[in-house]
Amino acid sequence: MPFCHTILKAPKPTPPSYPKTLKSLGDHIRKRRLDLGLLQEQVARQIGVDATTIHNWERHRNSPHLPAIPKIIEFLGYAPCHTAKTLPEKVKSCRRLLGLTQKQMAKMIGIDPGTLAKFERGMGTPMETTLERIKGFLFG
Repeated sequence: MPFCHTILKAPKPTPPSYPKTLKSLGDHIRKRRLDLGLLQEQVARQIGVDATTIHNWERHRNSPHLPAIPKIIEFLGYAPCHTAKTLPEKVKSCRRLLGLTQKQMAKMIGIDPGTLAKFERGMGTPMETTLERIKGFLFG
């Protein structure tokens, strides 16, 4: 109206697909993508996967495979993981963040892959020398 000189400003409402809570890696990806105003195809190119893969991650149809984890962390700018409390949880979390399989990490540490697998599952405690190798890998 010509006599009304009030301008109303408000932030653009978030789309219904915007995640309210971040429970999965797909939720983190969707939130970051929407915050940046990117299409799934654009994110897919950055991560090195197909746009359908991004769609499936965001819809919780499947989870990212290990080799994609480092690129996802790079895209997000942070590592979205729960705080690991026990040493086996820390080992598994570290391994996944690095995008390594148990076999690859075991080789880097210099231990048997079966030993690492059992340790991550909390089944038994490895020998002291093996435990020191694992701690050395994690904590330098």
